[in-house]
Amino acid sequence: MITRIRIAAAVAAASLALGALAACGDGGEDAGGGNTLKLWHYEGADSAMGIAWTEAIKQFEAAHPGVKVAVEEKSFEQIRQSANMILNSGDAPDVMEYNKGNASAGLLSKQGLLTDLTAEAGKRGWSKALTPGLATTARYDRRGIMGDGNWYGVPNYAEYVMAYYNKDLFAKYHVQVPASLADLEAAMDTFKRNGVTPLSVGGAEYPAQQILYLLALSKADRAWVEDYQLYKNKVDFHGPQLSFAANTFADWVAKGYIDRNATGIKAEDMGVAWEQQRYPIMISGSWWYGRMVKEATFQWGTFLFPGTKLQPGSSGNLWVVPAKAKHKQLAYDFIDITMQRGIQNLLGNSGGIPVAADPAQITDPKSKELIANFEAITGQDGIAFYPDWPAPGYYDVLVAGVQKLINGSAKPDAVLDEIAKPYNDNRANVGK
Repeated sequence: MITRIRIAAAVAAASLALGALAACGDGGEDAGGGNTLKLWHYEGADSAMGIAWTEAIKQFEAAHPGVKVAVEEKSFEQIRQSANMILNSGDAPDVMEYNKGNASAGLLSKQGLLTDLTAEAGKRGWSKALTPGLATTARYDRRGIMGDGNWYGVPNYAEYVMAYYNKDLFAKYHVQVPASLADLEAAMDTFKRNGVTPLSVGGAEYPAQQILYLLALSKADRAWVEDYQLYKNKVDFHGPQLSFAANTFADWVAKGYIDRNATGIKAEDMGVAWEQQRYPIMISGSWWYGRMVKEATFQWGTFLFPGTKLQPGSSGNLWVVPAKAKHKQLAYDFIDITMQRGIQNLLGNSGGIPVAADPAQITDPKSKELIANFEAITGQDGIAFYPDWPAPGYYDVLVAGVQKLINGSAKPDAVLDEIAKPYNDNRANVGK
């Protein structure tokens, strides 16, 4: 997921229309006669990934005289909504950041739109650099299901969801960092009794559905995660995991822990509101971390969502090489640079979670805290991926379902029925 956030607010989806892309050039010869590597990503320039990749571009150009990297910053939503159309055209980039999971990279691999990177992953050592857990999202079988099969992407960072909290507001209202779900609800109740809405939530995009998923994970185990994500066994949407999640989420809205107007709030607005100290807690991903280090003007910290060993998270988004890319060898070279120790160390010291850094070279205290929490999750086999991954189009299904829980237009059972149908439809069609 992902900071995909700042760019999303600034760039209109229409810029991905094919006519507009044609004006951007074909990714071949540039004006100076040298080759151009066309690169798309959706990370902010001040994010850990943006900082590291800017340095990687410099190193790439130094190592490839006459080759320039043409960076096109797209939004997460732009690429998510239009990747199929663009990659089917003659205007595909040479290398692109893309979301991982069955519904995203898995779907494109199944459709033949991505280059098989298996040989490069072996030759360049990417397959050895990534742990099996992180490599899960890089590999897809013929059905587009992650975890097995060929390599269709390479992640060069990792990510997870956590709670960001305002230490000043916690101290003002004598609230302790929660160690259990009951503690978290007691803390939110204290804030609400003092006229403070506890949670900054973006219901118009990914954040709200991740809270719903965390509540389900608090009643789940590894087997349930694999059933939900990998279709190993049928998932009961009215079972204890998702029933608890939907009912508890609706209860949090009723108690005022979540604003009803959150239905129209996008992720960027959610983050800005938390930075403005309008809410004491924001539950979202590590992709915010580097930005908060730079922008937050108050004392803040993070804690893992209490009451569960399972947390949303995975490798970061993937570098993918479109099947119609014009400069595949250059794309492989660029990906390889982002996996090198120097770039990985820079990413780690800039507020990101590297996958192949030298731990001794990570010196920033905040970065050490971020990485230590990730290691705690992976050490207990706690990576649970993301709720929208199982089925194509499921992201929008979950956004709509959680919005109904927030605005009260549907009861929890009805929402569970609504989100179950497309999931079960896709499960039935897998392999056909």
